[in-house]
Amino acid sequence: MSTEMIIEEASIEAVESTLHQHKQFFKSGVTRPIQYRKDLLEKFSAVIKNHEAKIIDALKKDLNKSEMETYATEIGILLEEIRFVLKNIDEWAEPKKVKTAKTHIGSKSYTVPEPYGVTLIIAPWNYPIQLALAPVIGAIAAGNTAIIKPSELTPSTSALLAEMINTHFDPRQLFVIEGGEETTQHLLKQPFDYIFFTGSVPVGKVVMEAAAKQLIPVTLELGGKSPCIVDETADIPLAAKRIAFGKVTNAGQTCIAPDYLFIHKSKIDEFITEFKKTVIEFYGTEPLKSEKFGRIVNERHFNRLSSYLEDGEILLGGNVDAGSLKVEPTLMKPRDFTVPVMRDEIFGPVFPVLEYEELDEVIDFVTERPKPLALYLFTSNPITEEKINGSISYGGGCVNDTLMHIVTPYLPFGGVGESGIGNYHGESSFSTFSHYKSILKQTTKFDLSFRYPSGRFGMQIIKKLLK
Repeated sequence: MSTEMIIEEASIEAVESTLHQHKQFFKSGVTRPIQYRKDLLEKFSAVIKNHEAKIIDALKKDLNKSEMETYATEIGILLEEIRFVLKNIDEWAEPKKVKTAKTHIGSKSYTVPEPYGVTLIIAPWNYPIQLALAPVIGAIAAGNTAIIKPSELTPSTSALLAEMINTHFDPRQLFVIEGGEETTQHLLKQPFDYIFFTGSVPVGKVVMEAAAKQLIPVTLELGGKSPCIVDETADIPLAAKRIAFGKVTNAGQTCIAPDYLFIHKSKIDEFITEFKKTVIEFYGTEPLKSEKFGRIVNERHFNRLSSYLEDGEILLGGNVDAGSLKVEPTLMKPRDFTVPVMRDEIFGPVFPVLEYEELDEVIDFVTERPKPLALYLFTSNPITEEKINGSISYGGGCVNDTLMHIVTPYLPFGGVGESGIGNYHGESSFSTFSHYKSILKQTTKFDLSFRYPSGRFGMQIIKKLLK
């Protein structure tokens, strides 16, 4: 099932030439007018719509994604984001007045959002259309240009992105550079004005180190082990369905997928029964043969996931198919907390299940580890909800659902600590790709002499004003 398509590395000369063109284009001021940005976003939406069939086909080849899953998680979310940005961009781009301090009598103060310039967007392979293009929406809205580096692990989608962008837009405004690790290294040596990276924690550290050498600001959308907690008051049939949805969508290859489950010991048997019913409802009795169930991106990740099945007792599932690179939705009880499945970000449909009696056990376990990108809590007890959300730091999440917080443009999306830096979606995307310039406009109708070294009673007046 692995594709044989090989993506050639881009030369350092090609990378430097593309960046130079973008720098000159941005310097010309073309990207700054709001109407230009709106027109570009409208065109962006049209190009996505016109390539819908090709997007579905490319993701079928790369990840065996179903048409419904592709539209919901890759296409529809982008179109909704563009619609939302177009509706609100005028308000976001306006200068904002702020209050004036007592010491600044006669002046006016305001902030003006301005674009950084040329942005680099490095995309991952798990949602290779959405996670490549969603940041571009923010970059365009804020008035930047964007150079996009897709993942080489999804070659059909990478080639399609190059076709969609490079043949329909001014290459000085938007451009896709394909390639592998060498190309990424070339890009990270360049003096970009902003870098937006989505991917793993180890690669995120490499990106941040490279950016730090040139003091380039970054947004890092990373990952980690996102907990799911089910207490004794939860609606177990509904919880099982929503948790299964979050865990097996895209064959579990989702940065915000529930990574492991803490469930009250009184509910574990019922949960396993309901989870099994849900898997059958979603994919039939043989998920490995279902066309609706995605495959693992490549053999290396398939082998990694298969090895986790040795880390404990299989409670449900556990079958694999090396030919199709599929791993069955699997519940397992890990031997202990030190096995790889409990240390690594799983990024697949293998789901460790842990029992608890007291909620403090869960809080201690989660807070002793790096801050997760997401957290999901299933409960009908508001005290439990308040205790979990008041005790655990995490990027974002849901109460009585999974994944859905990423879909609304009204909520910022991002990590905290090791799970990421910065956020985007909706207004947060505009803010991420904007520098808010502070401006104070002083009156010339009079002057406050007390602020100068020669002013009389200067110290007394300043002390009084600054009390």
